[in-house]
Amino acid sequence: MTVFFASLPVIWPWLILITAQIATLTRNWWLGLGLLGLFGLVALFTGLITVTAVAVMALGLLGAAYLPRLRGGAALAGHLALVAWSLALGAHLLPGVHNLLVLDQVHAGPGSAPFTMYLNLDKPMVFFTVLLAWPAILNGGSTLRVWPLVTGLTLLPALLLLGGLSGAVRPEFGLPPWWLIFALSNLFLTCLTEEVFFRGYLQSVIGARLGAATGLIAASLLFGLAHFGGGPVLIGSATLLGLACGLGYWATGRLWVPVLMHFTFNILHLTLFTYPGPA
Repeated sequence: MTVFFASLPVIWPWLILITAQIATLTRNWWLGLGLLGLFGLVALFTGLITVTAVAVMALGLLGAAYLPRLRGGAALAGHLALVAWSLALGAHLLPGVHNLLVLDQVHAGPGSAPFTMYLNLDKPMVFFTVLLAWPAILNGGSTLRVWPLVTGLTLLPALLLLGGLSGAVRPEFGLPPWWLIFALSNLFLTCLTEEVFFRGYLQSVIGARLGAATGLIAASLLFGLAHFGGGPVLIGSATLLGLACGLGYWATGRLWVPVLMHFTFNILHLTLFTYPGPA
């Protein structure tokens, strides 16, 4: 926790962003968007983002809010634009955004490779953009499908075991001193954002038009391809992780299920294995 409290003088704006996410998840839309606006102002005046980038993000949010009103070809074009917009933000392609470097070449353990982490302010905008465009994500499900849930939960330890057998990770037990800042960033800025986009949005939209199985497979494959920078092993493992989380979402209809599955997998990786991989 020492690292977290020592970092508070520079990371505190992200606590506003996380609170905005929580407010939005609980359907307090005006509070969530108000806090998002406050975060944007703080980021602007602290030099984390430029006026142009703020304007572009604001236009993206306004476009997403208008998307549910579109029909036919206009709606299809709008959703394609939303996907491209979200992928661009997730890949940090928007100029004028200066994500904060908080962990620089640190080691989770003696056998782990060096790890670098930024607190992102572009990627979490996908969370708000998608929820404005597809608010049905927060509706939840009414039917529990037991076997898909059990299958998805079983895939998580199986994936870690597969990583160990393939040499992608090695057993290493411990909790690094920066675990708290990692956990907050991973839960809200990574897992929540990615699950809203890939499971809550893509899997739901594709599944509603082409069937649940197609939505599940397509979203899982796209989730894997989004990790192409890490090479074929990471693409494969991310695809399987996406499949596990997708099964959890399909089985329950509850967004918090794949979010916690994704986060639990990452925390188990951090505490039980070399992270992000062996040195």
